[in-house]
Amino acid sequence: MTLWLEPAPARGSAHSFKYSLYYGRNGQRLVCYDNEPGKGDLRHYGDREEPYKFTTPERLVADFLADVRALRLH
Repeated sequence: MTLWLEPAPARGSAHSFKYSLYYGRNGQRLVCYDNEPGKGDLRHYGDREEPYKFTTPERLVADFLADVRALRLH
């Protein structure tokens, strides 16, 4: 997990946080939350990529860990 505060929002984001939260196994990305300039806040789950509604860093980490837990239970 990496999360830091930038001086200004990245292009495509309404907040000043930059982050990349990654969970994978055997070189395969299973869950990832990140924000890329121009693409905004995203949630990657398996092969799916979808917008993520960022609210707070605490909620971001909680959502990420919930996805990891759910994946590990299956």
